[in-house]
Amino acid sequence: MSPDGHILRRLNDRVQAWRVLIDETFETASSIIAYGRRDVDSVVLKLVKHRGDEWDAGVVLSAFGGRGMVRVHEFTGGAMLLERLRPGHSLADLSNHGRDVEATGALASVIGAMQPNAEVRRFPTVEEWGSAFARHAASAGGSLSPHLVSQAEQVYARLASTQTRRRLLHGDLQHFNVLFDKDRGWVGIDPKGVVGELEFEVGAALRNPCDRPDIFADPAVIGCRVARYTARLSLDADRVLGWAFAQAVLSAIWAIEDGITDPATHSSVQLALAVAPMLNGVLD
Repeated sequence: MSPDGHILRRLNDRVQAWRVLIDETFETASSIIAYGRRDVDSVVLKLVKHRGDEWDAGVVLSAFGGRGMVRVHEFTGGAMLLERLRPGHSLADLSNHGRDVEATGALASVIGAMQPNAEVRRFPTVEEWGSAFARHAASAGGSLSPHLVSQAEQVYARLASTQTRRRLLHGDLQHFNVLFDKDRGWVGIDPKGVVGELEFEVGAALRNPCDRPDIFADPAVIGCRVARYTARLSLDADRVLGWAFAQAVLSAIWAIEDGITDPATHSSVQLALAVAPMLNGVLD
């Protein structure tokens, strides 16, 4: 994979504007990541290739001001200069090695630390995200169960219309987006930024690590996780489960829009099917 000339020019512009000395650069499907230094600080320059849900991540990070999140030194559309987290391994390592209870506690602590200082008017809302249900219905595509999609859309709409304590959320806070730093502990990265109630924030974590359905789709694990989140963050357990179910189906719909060929086996669907029998109250 080799970045095109336009992206390289954008990268060079940011390197010069933000006075960064680059040590190492690598490319992902969506971004270019450069490790380097600015003065005495170790930094990460992240350049997003195309407009999408990561484009304004710098604005979202700035709103959290380093509380529970990686600190952002500079940002503009599609680019940000971040503190470097060392050693930087993800929280998925804990769950993958039999320490899921510890991982859940760490995620709950990160959520509790994330206190935004921004007005919510400038960010997308969970209602706007939910428009994907209507797009899916209009497209008549995909292999998702119509009953599952209909049930998820109803749950999503009911929860969205009865939210309380709306605030800016990360929007994709899960095991691979929480890294360890030797000085700061567990820290959130790569926010999408969405406005909703705090119960919404837990949904992404409940369907991860995405490659371990033996963990996240186990009803006993789901129950243990929800109990820890609700106790630590004073959340409504029924709403947490309802959001987790509806978001999981929404995530599968997004996967269809991104070109996935077999959405019925998507990890998010496995979580939705596991949570569906546990729903209580949100469908009354």
